[in-house]
Amino acid sequence: MKYALVTGGSRGIGKAIALKMASLGYRVLINYKSNLSEAQHTLEAIRHAGGDGELLPFDVSDKVKIQEILGGWIEANPEKEIEVLVNNAGIRNDSLLAWMEEDQWTDVINTNLDSFFYVTRLVLHGMITRKYGRIINVVSLSGIKGLAGQTNYSAAKAGVIGATKALAQEVARQGITVNALAPGFIKTDMTEGLDEKELKALIPARRFGLPEEVAHAAVFFASKDSAYITGQVLSINGGLYT
Repeated sequence: MKYALVTGGSRGIGKAIALKMASLGYRVLINYKSNLSEAQHTLEAIRHAGGDGELLPFDVSDKVKIQEILGGWIEANPEKEIEVLVNNAGIRNDSLLAWMEEDQWTDVINTNLDSFFYVTRLVLHGMITRKYGRIINVVSLSGIKGLAGQTNYSAAKAGVIGATKALAQEVARQGITVNALAPGFIKTDMTEGLDEKELKALIPARRFGLPEEVAHAAVFFASKDSAYITGQVLSINGGLYT
């Protein structure tokens, strides 16, 4: 009864990672906020491929719901071990800082950064007890180099990168690794409004990445073969920024 929890697992990068985790033999906990139909489609795809999982709806920006739903699931299912945690859920709400509204700042920080703390803390206790775990945080190119118009998003993702490096040092002796994936421009809902033709010219690979390419890297970090790699940030950006 080994589980992988993927937050924001119903679409895009999260869906691709959920499918790949199932291919490793994990039952997948698919977290989503409101899009039940997409979450169900992801679970159906996992089952069609011979895997299994469960839906776990909660808003990762709401610490009360995290405790109630995720904490309740952990308490009610002591025989089900969350061995892999993928903190993937995130939002963008872009604006130049001079015109950024307070809710644009707080919503992005709560969803992308605070969620790391509340979700990870709950799952970490079981990993420490079992002396094994894999924590994978999906960050962003924005958190490494910063992007104009994304001060809130860049701050949140940079915060998760710092937390990744610190937590990795805290739990390495318990057999737990903590790493991050930093995608560049990936074909998902979050990049639909961008000018792909113009941006491709900036990318040495001359294309946007695919969610599956991020998922392959997540599978490596989730595997036992990556046991001596922790506190690292792997960029998946076609050479855009190294």
